[in-house]
Amino acid sequence: MALLLAAVAIGFAGNAQAGEVLDAIRARGTLRVGTTGDYKPFSFRNPDGSYVGADVEMARQYAAHLGVRLEFVPTVWGQLNQDFAARKFDLAVGGVTNLPPRAAIAPFSTTTYVDGKRPIARCADRDRFVSIAAIDAPEVRVVVNPGASNEEFARKNFPRARLTVHPDNATVFDEIVAGRADVMVTDGIEVDHQAFLRPELCAARVAAPFTRLEKAYWLQNDLDLVRDMDVWLGAEIASGAWQRTLDAALKAP
Repeated sequence: MALLLAAVAIGFAGNAQAGEVLDAIRARGTLRVGTTGDYKPFSFRNPDGSYVGADVEMARQYAAHLGVRLEFVPTVWGQLNQDFAARKFDLAVGGVTNLPPRAAIAPFSTTTYVDGKRPIARCADRDRFVSIAAIDAPEVRVVVNPGASNEEFARKNFPRARLTVHPDNATVFDEIVAGRADVMVTDGIEVDHQAFLRPELCAARVAAPFTRLEKAYWLQNDLDLVRDMDVWLGAEIASGAWQRTLDAALKAP
């Protein structure tokens, strides 16, 4: 499977029309950015429809770099791959993980953040759910958001636990606070941020993350767009601008 995905990835790179997507962005004067708007600190959609978060701010800065307007295109995790393949947007941001099935469709930018799956629970249970084995028990109520890597991880690793798929990622952590679920396993940065926002919740004291994940920006298949993004993003990372943007988002309510 790994070799097949690698071959597919090489295929799309070889068939890329250099400049096609970047030229279209400049011609229309708009950068279309897909995002779920439900994953703090990277992307969150406010009730008034505005977007905030570290990746949201970076998208604004990248649009300014290109000299075009910015348009956010709403999507959901369970539909992200299909919406991307349908070219509903030029790039996807918002804590998107570089996964082989996605990379087989189109390339990712330089990695912006390295993370891993960790558990979050009520603070009284921070020393209870410290391993996959401790979570994978019939009496444990695991909650996840639908689609993407969290649900996939839970279904693979917790077959004996009581798994509930909560339809709204923005309120899924409230299920633990309310006592309707015991634990969720998600990206570590989200664990820490949600524990910061909700004093009832704590990161479980695991020895190490359960996985290794790389966050990046998912770009439509255009070698010129990839090169331009990586040069711009590399400068933002090297100058510390990206880290300052992330730090500000982590402190936001």
